[in-house]
Amino acid sequence: MQEEEHNPRIAMGKATKILRRSIHTFLQHYQHFTSVVALIAFPFSVSVLISQAIVPSTSSLFPTIHNRLQSLFDAAGFPPSSQFFTIFTQKLSQTISSSILSLPFTLTFFLITKASIIQALNFHKNPSFSSALSLYPSILITHLCNSLLILSANATVFSLLFIAFNFLEGIGFSDSPKALLFLSASGAVLYSIVLANVLIICNMALVLSGTEKSGGYLTILKACLVIRGRTSTALFLALPVSLGLAAIEALFQYRVVRAYHFEGKLGSSMVLEGVFIAYLYSILVVLDTVVSFMFFKSCKTSSWVEYSDEESGGYTNSKTALKEVS
Repeated sequence: MQEEEHNPRIAMGKATKILRRSIHTFLQHYQHFTSVVALIAFPFSVSVLISQAIVPSTSSLFPTIHNRLQSLFDAAGFPPSSQFFTIFTQKLSQTISSSILSLPFTLTFFLITKASIIQALNFHKNPSFSSALSLYPSILITHLCNSLLILSANATVFSLLFIAFNFLEGIGFSDSPKALLFLSASGAVLYSIVLANVLIICNMALVLSGTEKSGGYLTILKACLVIRGRTSTALFLALPVSLGLAAIEALFQYRVVRAYHFEGKLGSSMVLEGVFIAYLYSILVVLDTVVSFMFFKSCKTSSWVEYSDEESGGYTNSKTALKEVS
């Protein structure tokens, strides 16, 4: 496990194997995943794409959140002249506004989609809608806990940046452009690393809650144990799916939103193209859940192997933790 964590080549190799296995599993259930499950995820995909399109221009929610965040950062002592915080505040405001607008679809269609996929992969058969709904309460509870975890992670990073910028001001370097640039860049890297790790834990927690039919903070703790020492592999797995989702969002902005603003009306060809792009987004949402489940199976298998090896060698320090993961 330690070798995997400190050797990017090994982590990338394992991620590639899991991706190939995930695509193979997706193709095995191709008809079910591309018809029933993708159609369940379709309203969520439409809500995400449309909310990102309407937030900057027509929604009154965006300027409200942006002004609140700007006032908060100014009160915290963040440099108002920093271009990093200007861009960051705008992007964070867009993300929060879009998340709020698509929240009803996230709590329903998105979570039901994940429950259906986990049920199909866990029992190796296409589940009925009622059996997939049996996993929904535990996944919903875990998702709400995940939301609190993401908020806590953001608050922690902002607190550290607040301390850093105030320390910089205290030693008299607050007027130095190079010092501000270095600290802003360091803050961006820190924020990206923390948020990426938190999102990986949240994805794993949703898979765990579906397989074990239990939700809450205990599931998140188990997810931390599962990915311990495998963070590099998880990051390599999350990268292609994240890039694919971002590419589809950009395609929707270019082909549909841009065309709508240019023509001033919504034509039938525009609607059909938007529906197709939203369907592609749904397919990637399904594939992302398949990848998370296959990564969970890989981690669980590795945990059993390592536990057996340690037990035969006389090491029992991690016995309790590995039993909990299993």
